[in-house]
Amino acid sequence: MKAHLKYALELLIVPFAAAVVFFEQTLIRVLNGITAALARWAPIAALEAWLRKQPPYIALAAFVMPSILILPIKVSAIYFAAHHMFMMAIAAVVIGKLLATAIVARLYVVLRPTLMTIGWFARLDTWFFFWRDRAYAFVRGLPAWQKAKAVVARARLRLMELFSALFAR
Repeated sequence: MKAHLKYALELLIVPFAAAVVFFEQTLIRVLNGITAALARWAPIAALEAWLRKQPPYIALAAFVMPSILILPIKVSAIYFAAHHMFMMAIAAVVIGKLLATAIVARLYVVLRPTLMTIGWFARLDTWFFFWRDRAYAFVRGLPAWQKAKAVVARARLRLMELFSALFAR
């Protein structure tokens, strides 16, 4: 591939890929923390304990269920968009996505040991994370990612210095 074409593709793809990687990692980390805190609530803890005891295909149904339960939120987004309430439509999509992601991520943590006893699920899980990790490694290895990471690290350090100076008194 010619150098100028490769550079142009990097300028187009790298910011998008880096944003996706950053957003996904941040979102999953934050949502996992929130759902783990909610899981300490007795009814949720009891539900999770019950789910852990279920056979593999019941666990699989429980894992897939949040995608179905979010359908009314998606339908509401279509309704809002059809009635020219675009901000409401966007809000419905974002809320639905956050809810579904949080629930599915928590169910994955809870049900993964059971789900991995299903052969095709285990193969699909391994395949997905292998390719996801390769894509992440590719993005993290790009010079643009390294530069952005260094800028963020410097900004974080400056903010920490600023806050520690403000609260040191």
